[in-house]
Amino acid sequence: MIEQFFPELKKWAEDFVMEHGYTALFVLSFTESIIQPIPPYPFITAAPFFKLNPYTAGFVAFIGNLLGALVAFFLAKLLGESFVKKIFGERLYTKGEALFNRYGFFAVLLGEPYKLVCWLAGIFNMPLFTFLIASMIARGVRIGIFVFFGDVLKRFLS
Repeated sequence: MIEQFFPELKKWAEDFVMEHGYTALFVLSFTESIIQPIPPYPFITAAPFFKLNPYTAGFVAFIGNLLGALVAFFLAKLLGESFVKKIFGERLYTKGEALFNRYGFFAVLLGEPYKLVCWLAGIFNMPLFTFLIASMIARGVRIGIFVFFGDVLKRFLS
């Protein structure tokens, strides 16, 4: 879907991962949790095409996602509600608020886009430990699925 709106950005990300490997994957995962639109998942599944190990790629993406999530969480606390409303818009903010008020922990566990979830967890003062546990479970499962398919692709190509 991203390629429909940002074909140059998609191409840049592919070249970035091809040239810088795991470092690029970390940067994409880290920044995806904060603001940028390119998820790391296609690069995990396609890891063999980038000469990367899907398991290592998944681990790097997982760590990058979690560290980026912490940055978004604390930036939200620092910059405040009006800033978050500005970058995500009133409509998404209101939907996110309803989601957090109703589901709390499960909003982080199941909510998407993840970057919005991270910012809202900070704004709505979710306890950091709760946020981290939910994020670790959610990202672990999601990334694990892409690692599985990356491993299948690796075996197919071998």
